[in-house]
Amino acid sequence: MTSHSTATDRDNLVPIALLSLLVGAVTGFIGALFRLGLEHADLARNALISWSYSLPVIGPVLIVLICAAAAGIAAWLVRRFAPRASGSGIPHTEAVLDATVRPPEAGIIPVKLVGGILSIGSGLALGREGPSVQIGACLGYFMGKIMRRPWPDCRVLIAAGAGAGLATAFNAPIAGAIFVLEELVRRFETQIAIAALGASATAMAVARIFLGDGPELHVESLDYHSALANIVFVLLGVCAGFVAIAYNRAILKSIGLIDGFKRRPIELRAAVIGGCVGLLAYFAPNLVGGGQTLAQHSIDGAYLPNVLVFVFLVRFILGPVSYAAATPGGLFAPMLVLGAQIGLLFYAAVHYFRPDIDVSASAFAVVGMAAFFTGVVRAPVTGIVLITEMTGSFTMLLPMLGACFAAILIPTLMGNPPIYTSLSLLDARTETVEIVTPPEP
Repeated sequence: MTSHSTATDRDNLVPIALLSLLVGAVTGFIGALFRLGLEHADLARNALISWSYSLPVIGPVLIVLICAAAAGIAAWLVRRFAPRASGSGIPHTEAVLDATVRPPEAGIIPVKLVGGILSIGSGLALGREGPSVQIGACLGYFMGKIMRRPWPDCRVLIAAGAGAGLATAFNAPIAGAIFVLEELVRRFETQIAIAALGASATAMAVARIFLGDGPELHVESLDYHSALANIVFVLLGVCAGFVAIAYNRAILKSIGLIDGFKRRPIELRAAVIGGCVGLLAYFAPNLVGGGQTLAQHSIDGAYLPNVLVFVFLVRFILGPVSYAAATPGGLFAPMLVLGAQIGLLFYAAVHYFRPDIDVSASAFAVVGMAAFFTGVVRAPVTGIVLITEMTGSFTMLLPMLGACFAAILIPTLMGNPPIYTSLSLLDARTETVEIVTPPEP
């Protein structure tokens, strides 16, 4: 880089840094409203299910119809107003940053907000982080456009907004910034690092006004562990790596299966999935939705091992099927539920064969979340920092490091690509994608 370019970068740094703070603040505000909307939607769904029990015959039919309608409307909003708002939104954000698709349209933000609340509120096993990331990325782009910044600056703000969105979704500002560098741009860029840190910090400062402070998951205080225990955690990572391969394939198979019904409207396909989820919600309301409560219950030891196996299998199927509905919603939150359950099931097996290993079940759940996330996404640093911030379990850094090493090694050796790489390839096959140079704002 020439000295002139370096001077230009320095001249841009102050306005970009200031704009990133503004992008983060707005993202934190909207992200907090989105989370509150999801909480109220979950409460409304559970209240409706409880009320429906007083109607033995009509009750389950009503729940199925309401959940089907909510999922169908979410799919209609996507098709009618913002096709890019379907699914997670993270592959689209990556493509925008790589300049392989055009910048986001304005309709993505309201569709992600309303459609996300409808789809996740209907009980689909989808995460809040996908919509939050894409909303933040859109806000970053529009902020740059309003301020008449050139495309390179808009790109920095898009990345910063995306990181702020993840930070707001999980109350994890450091993970939000790291996610930008490790997953979205896949290299260290100084301007993006500065902007992502600033946006994530201000996003959380604003969001915590509405959401409060403290870790997302409450985990008992965990001690440091012996060398033998750390070896066991590496074996947990191996297990998580193999399950991650199966989960990635299940997501792609589910999407392929639903796409096989192309003659049926996308709204109808989403409504059918929503109706099936509604029927499950009627009989087992705790098994549906994003999974925050389910993850906490699993960590708290609310399920016996045989019940936990059943819950794990249900969620393993429910997540990919829900994502195939093509409504707004992410993959992270359902993955964390499965990761915690993998850790707990592995703990049960270890405790059966080696009861002398003095490690708590919660420790396995925490490490399992980081390992499974890493196996699916292949972003180990993001996974470790994210789970550490979500649980406050700083003593588990070394076990998580060993487990994530194994969890990323196994799928890589098996030739299984990261899930967002696979989803990006699917997008490329279903639409014409060419290198574009976004116009100057």
